[in-house]
Amino acid sequence: MYGGSRSDLRPLTEEGAKRWVRRLLEMEYAWIIDAGTLIGQIRLESVDLRDRRANLLVGIEDSAQLGKGLGKEAIVLALGYGFDILKLHRVSVRVLDYNLRAIRAYQKCGFIIEGRERESAFVDGTWHDDVMMSVLDREYMEIRHSNG
Repeated sequence: MYGGSRSDLRPLTEEGAKRWVRRLLEMEYAWIIDAGTLIGQIRLESVDLRDRRANLLVGIEDSAQLGKGLGKEAIVLALGYGFDILKLHRVSVRVLDYNLRAIRAYQKCGFIIEGRERESAFVDGTWHDDVMMSVLDREYMEIRHSNG
C-alpha cells in the first residue's frame, strides 16, 4: 500500500529483514510493529519542531494481520508520542484512494480528509489518487478523551 504493486513484492530473506530493522533503528522517530513477529512499521517523518508538524507513514507488511486493529493501535501510539512528547500541532498522512481500510483507521484516530492529489500513483497499470489527511493536536485530544 505504499504506492507500488503487491506483485513486485518478494519474500524477505533473513538478511533483508535484518537490514530493514537496522534502517528503522537508525531513524529518530520510527518503530517496529510487533505482534509476536515483526509485521510492519510506523514512523514520523519530516518532523519540524519549529512548525510543530510531521508526516506519518504506516505499513502492515503481513496481510494476515490486517483487520485486527493493529494499525489503528500503532497510529494511536505514534500520535500520542507526537502530540504528548514532541508537542506537535499537526500530523499529516497520504493514503492511496483504494486503501479504504487505512482511510477508516485514520478517521477513527481523528484524521480528516483535506483533499486529493489526483492520479499521483501508478499501481498495476492504473492511476490512483492520493488522499491527503491530517489531524491537529486538539482533534486528537478530543478523540482520545472520548475513547477513555
